Amino acid sequence: MSDHHSFETLAIHAGNTADPLTGAVVPPIYQVSTYKQDGVGGLRGGYEYSRSANPTRTALEENLAALEGGRRGLAFASGLAAEDCLLRTLLTPGDHVVIPNDAYGGTFRLFAKVASRWGVEFSVADTSDVSAVRAALTPRTKAIWVETPSNPLLGITDIAAVAGVARQAGARLVVDNTFASPYLQQPLSLGADVVVHSTTKYMGGHSDVVGGALVASDPELAEELAYHQNAMGAVAGPFDAWLVLRGIKTLAVRMDRHDENATKVADLLTRHPKVTQVLYPGLPEHPGHEVAAKQMKAFGGMVSFRVAGGEEAAVEVCNRAELFTLGESLGGVESLIEHPGRMTHASTAGSLLEVPSDLVRLSVGIENADDLLADLTQALG
Repeated sequence: MSDHHSFETLAIHAGNTADPLTGAVVPPIYQVSTYKQDGVGGLRGGYEYSRSANPTRTALEENLAALEGGRRGLAFASGLAAEDCLLRTLLTPGDHVVIPNDAYGGTFRLFAKVASRWGVEFSVADTSDVSAVRAALTPRTKAIWVETPSNPLLGITDIAAVAGVARQAGARLVVDNTFASPYLQQPLSLGADVVVHSTTKYMGGHSDVVGGALVASDPELAEELAYHQNAMGAVAGPFDAWLVLRGIKTLAVRMDRHDENATKVADLLTRHPKVTQVLYPGLPEHPGHEVAAKQMKAFGGMVSFRVAGGEEAAVEVCNRAELFTLGESLGGVESLIEHPGRMTHASTAGSLLEVPSDLVRLSVGIENADDLLADLTQALG
């Protein structure tokens, strides 16, 4: 399909070729492990074994590449499986990575507890400050890792500016685009080398699948990633790939509603006497607002805030919420609330990425906005 089509059209049609046998408009779930070959080495369509390739996964991977404007997309069993494949493709023992001072707890754990044992070193920098990123570089830096918006403090990094720093250093720029989704932001067009997604979140969109993705702009790097994907084997299963592909079809309309509701939630929180700070890039007072407005279509559905009264007060807000479900993850149609310090980011305790104990993170869903505002009002007391 032509890349000249609009995002909404690509989301529905890219990779979604009608089934040649029946004409079914939805790609089948090829729940199969192996394929009949037409003689030794005679593969039909390049398929031999579903770890190496599966038609349902191929459809998703073609869709991912189209949405991010990349040369190749790769689908994994989880976001962390995608990150692990990327790290082991880009790095060797003794290499160095610059990571953000605000990032998903699982990503930090992967660097601090897994990659470090393999001999990969990392430095922490405020990636919203280009000079801080530059100062964190070493002669062994092979990658700069960015989340924007970041998890859970909703920090914003100027992707184009940091891409320039990476190029000067001979390093790859990796952007975790999970919070924004490709509908709101396309990092490859701003100079990033690789985009990472937890497709569990907005891409799937319905809290019913776990998955991850990588999309690369450079064809040689894409081939290296594909080699490691097959060699390591943490691929998306066919049904999981089908669920993500189905979710992506409504990504644009869902993200519009997530953003609309989050804007109203952030406005309510800024006026509430028990909230000391609201972290949402759509607010004009957010330090990254201008950069976000430049590189994003809208500001997304994630909102974090700090509660007067400290950690216990924040935990109580989470416990009192009713419509906002207390749970980890994000990006589903239903609204979620959590306490990052005790839940998603517990692994960062005692590190430079430790989150404030009075912080509450919201994944604002697509329910009626008035109902969401009423629930937050009662939860705050």
